[in-house]
Amino acid sequence: MTQPGFWDDQSAAQKVISEVNGLKGVVEKMTALTSAQEDLEVTLELAAEEGDMEMFADADEGAAKQGEAINKFELELMLSDPYDKNNAILELHPGAGGTESQDWALILFRMYNRWAEDRGFKVETVDYLPGDEAGLKSATLMIKGHNAYGYLKAEKGVHRLVRISPFDASGRRHTSFASVDVIPEIDEDIDIEVRTEDLRIDTFRSTGAGGQHINTTDSAVRITHLPTGIVVSCQSERSQIQNRAVAMNMLKSRLYEKKRQEQEEHLAAIRGEQKDIAWGSQIRSYVFHPYSMVKDHRTGHDTGNVQAVVDGDLDPFIDAYLRWQLAIAQGRASAAGAGDDMDV
Repeated sequence: MTQPGFWDDQSAAQKVISEVNGLKGVVEKMTALTSAQEDLEVTLELAAEEGDMEMFADADEGAAKQGEAINKFELELMLSDPYDKNNAILELHPGAGGTESQDWALILFRMYNRWAEDRGFKVETVDYLPGDEAGLKSATLMIKGHNAYGYLKAEKGVHRLVRISPFDASGRRHTSFASVDVIPEIDEDIDIEVRTEDLRIDTFRSTGAGGQHINTTDSAVRITHLPTGIVVSCQSERSQIQNRAVAMNMLKSRLYEKKRQEQEEHLAAIRGEQKDIAWGSQIRSYVFHPYSMVKDHRTGHDTGNVQAVVDGDLDPFIDAYLRWQLAIAQGRASAAGAGDDMDV
């Protein structure tokens, strides 16, 4: 950052600053944990010397907090995949069911907004299409912050809701589904070839709340990648040029993710593994009636406090998912090592 010309390229400079801030955050957390550990040890020594039960109680409470802090720090260090540190692009799509599913998608939209804000992440609504009566038909969020993708990749899949419908005059129980797709935001200079002739670019009037340009100019942009059928939209910026630039970056991210998934599926086929299809994979159920429970079907983690979860308390589920993934990776590594030993 002290080199001449560092600020000549603002975009590159911001990336470096973001990386520095992420590294500083890790160091600061480690320093704080070390300091807290030393304070605990001193407190315990004094309590033992003086036989002070109140001091022992304080140390016990401090140890519990230290354990939680270490757990969170350990979780952060698990995020070591190449794109875990990147911003996340999160897309929401309701399933079949009309207003019911569209309202469920809106509940998820609010849930992820609250979770991100509680973590200090910046949230931008890149695209938003409201439902006919309630809820939303589709929405795209850009969640910016260190490790945003690393955490939110746990949310990719189909989310199921069971509740007494507020839209049913008979008060019957309904089941609704919504799909959550999460991909990392990829740097603009990534080597992904996008040919102009493969694109269909449409402009339209923005539909969300915003400045004076909303519904007065065709500033929103929708790009369709014809070979793959991938569609991205952006209406969050004030000009068509800005929206087009954001949409193109999103398209590159989607194409890169598609390529990466195809490579993973190819390797899985070689290993003989069964891979879930994202849309058909129900990852979590949120049950409001006849009982209260949120359960993740991959990890088995559950809680009876449904309201807290839809208000953004997702960390226990994300924690369980990342530890589950780590266990799977360690199992594969052990199996590979055993296989090598047998070959020898």
